[in-house]
Amino acid sequence: MSRAPVIPPSRGLSVHVKTAKSRSPASARWLARQLNDPYVTAAKQQGWRSRAAFKLLELDDKFHLIQKGARVLDLGAAPGGWTQVAVKRGAASVIALDLLPIDPVHGATIMQGDFSDPAMPRRLTEALGGEADLVLSDMAPNTTGHASTDHIRIVALAEMALDFAVQVLSPGGHFVAKVFQGGLEKQILDVLKRNFASVRHAKPPASRKESSELYVVAIGFKGRNQRLREPVASLSLRGGATTRQSP
Repeated sequence: MSRAPVIPPSRGLSVHVKTAKSRSPASARWLARQLNDPYVTAAKQQGWRSRAAFKLLELDDKFHLIQKGARVLDLGAAPGGWTQVAVKRGAASVIALDLLPIDPVHGATIMQGDFSDPAMPRRLTEALGGEADLVLSDMAPNTTGHASTDHIRIVALAEMALDFAVQVLSPGGHFVAKVFQGGLEKQILDVLKRNFASVRHAKPPASRKESSELYVVAIGFKGRNQRLREPVASLSLRGGATTRQSP
């Protein structure tokens, strides 16, 4: 199957949004950003469910993550943009998991549930038809506005995704997770380096320049003979559901 190309979005005329009585200044700024975002426009034109699809397209172009015939797990998959990319790029078996309902994606299996459920690794492995070749996590907790708190919470979420990934990945498999810039991700990097042959930081062009998000890309899982240190259980994720980037 041919790889769907990343078509660089073009910038059109700028759209200005006036603040109405029913719209707060923050809402007006968000709407203006959406209307002026070339990736939002391109996602609609090309049939992707969110602008976040371009991030995975760009990461895959750089790291060759999605191989033809691969088994792929997409954690926190709503609304399904990354799931679409995995299917389009030739994965044979794709499972999209989220606490929220997801509209069907042709070529993928949609499951609603919590990836931290102890029974979920076995359920997903059985549904995939074997161990995963790639585990994706673009999850992020709802932000609080406090940078340090938000960073701690997303690192804790990434650690949970990593703990899950090492239970379901096949040797040689890959793992991708979102983090925010800051000092604390060194904790998860140390664990990744013990369990994968190569670990890189990446900020794809589709990631907004003002955003502090980064992705850790771990290549070549060494197998479950490697011991993963205990997750940071004390880091609370209460107070917000996981979300993708705005569509």
